[in-house]
Amino acid sequence: MQVTEKIYLGTLREIDPVKTFECGQCFRWNADEKGDYWGVAFGKAAKVVTEEDKVYIICKGEDFESIWRGYFDLDRDYESIRLSFNAGEYLNRCAEFGAGIRILQQERWEALCSFIISQCNNIPRIKGIVEKLCRAYGEKIEFEERELYSFPSAEKLSLLAAEDLAHIRSGYRAAYIVDAAKAVSEGSIDLEELARADCDTALKGLLSMNGVGKKVASCALLFGLGHMEAFPIDVWMKRALKEHFAPDFDPAVLGEYAGLAQQYIFYYARSGEGK
Repeated sequence: MQVTEKIYLGTLREIDPVKTFECGQCFRWNADEKGDYWGVAFGKAAKVVTEEDKVYIICKGEDFESIWRGYFDLDRDYESIRLSFNAGEYLNRCAEFGAGIRILQQERWEALCSFIISQCNNIPRIKGIVEKLCRAYGEKIEFEERELYSFPSAEKLSLLAAEDLAHIRSGYRAAYIVDAAKAVSEGSIDLEELARADCDTALKGLLSMNGVGKKVASCALLFGLGHMEAFPIDVWMKRALKEHFAPDFDPAVLGEYAGLAQQYIFYYARSGEGK
């Protein structure tokens, strides 16, 4: 019998599950009819629940220190970072609106593969493709009377041909998934090494891969490789930057946490509040 514990994560101001899981950085967390979020990371399952303004995780006790504390980046002071941005009134509004977003420290291969799937795609469809991939090739996890699935390893997916993925309906991205899996499993792309490298070097490494453009690479840098200065730009960000920032705006002025500022802007722009 699986023994789980309920562990306090923080207030909604410190970690807001809706903002964190619905801001476009991850695709493995889904809310049930009560608003509780179920998800899997690093082969471990958990449930995140909100009670008034307090947030808890339900997980195996030994998994909290080994997986979830780092995954939710709980030892970083997001409030201080949020208040340190000095790039005008619009970013201040975005940061206040997005208070509670945390940058998840995701498994490196999962983040890269997920954002390869994400290109030219919408979030519900991305989630659907990722779920099919996990059900087909991941390991089954029994948790709280539910069946969840781990993200399949690069080694396992490297053994496939693109046509083997027809059933997950990823389209042209199937070839990119298999090529990336081979590159990672064979070691021609070393994600651990890229995580240790400077951001520009890591970016160049990712861009050398088939089917990985700057947006996908920037997302993999920020959400999988821990490069918090990475600043992904998609259509939402292009619009927000054009409307609210100077033409010569350089995200580098936001410093080592530019990626968190990006998430605040992105979440605010998509919410409709930023119109």
